[in-house]
Amino acid sequence: MTEKSKYVRFDWAIKRILRDKANKEVLEGLITVLLNEPITITDILESEGNQDAREDKTNRVDVKAKTSKGEYIIVEVQLTKERDFFQRILFGTAKNITDQISSGQDYSVIKKIYSINILYFDFGCGDDYAYHGVTEFMGMTKTDSVLRYNNEKEERYISEDTRRITLPGDVFPEYFLLLCNHFNEVARTPIEEWMEYLKDAVISDTTTTPGLQAAREKLAYMSMTEKDRRAYEDYMVSVHAARDAWETLKAEGRAEGRAEGRAEGRAEGRAEGRAEGRAEGRAEGILAVARKMKQKGKSAEEIAELTDLTKEEIEQL
Repeated sequence: MTEKSKYVRFDWAIKRILRDKANKEVLEGLITVLLNEPITITDILESEGNQDAREDKTNRVDVKAKTSKGEYIIVEVQLTKERDFFQRILFGTAKNITDQISSGQDYSVIKKIYSINILYFDFGCGDDYAYHGVTEFMGMTKTDSVLRYNNEKEERYISEDTRRITLPGDVFPEYFLLLCNHFNEVARTPIEEWMEYLKDAVISDTTTTPGLQAAREKLAYMSMTEKDRRAYEDYMVSVHAARDAWETLKAEGRAEGRAEGRAEGRAEGRAEGRAEGRAEGRAEGILAVARKMKQKGKSAEEIAELTDLTKEEIEQL
């Protein structure tokens, strides 16, 4: 049995450490494992999310990078549940597509985007902990037919730069959802080792998985300064407090919803009661957590990061 040591959790590292190009090997390793091919990052790009623009809730990009192939990687970490999550990640990729092209330019300049989403909350009802989404065009009358480029017939439409494209998935965005809370396996494969690190911040001392070797060097808890260790511990306390508040409020919301539904005695009453109970409970819980964090001297930026409240809303507490 190999030894496993404790490291800084990924959601902290991506906001404080991994935006530095000098630490790109960690991200390269994660992407290499997901795409099953070696990936080289050439640039860590500035984005509104990189600049901690918390007021703009439409852009939650934590890191945006460009690969040696000219393709783009968006990595986002989400700590709390969001109702319109699919719409948000769709908007994020669409925004980054339109940012690539100027008026009058040929569409061939648009490069593929990979959207990697690391979720620290329960999401969906599937049995897996890692999901991958691509775009395909399937035949409607001949269901075994998959639309693809015919490079000989379409030669005049395909530039030298895009000649490798044969399927829609070669240019359309790809999405990865990594559900940390769903992972309960013994880590044996590269993706399992990465999920173990993402969830519990532990890495095998003998790992050979891409990215995790670099993470052992760059993200070791004991290598941080005393100031950074205190900041990290405060962050983790706030994360656990927010999570506990969410779980409590979900339970209270469900209980209130069931009570109201039973009183009404109708299916509509039960559904409406549950929805209202959950919504009101979540809203009050967010404010309660934010007030406690503010009383403990947390900055508006830290509170906004964990609660999704704006600085204006925090100042009014």
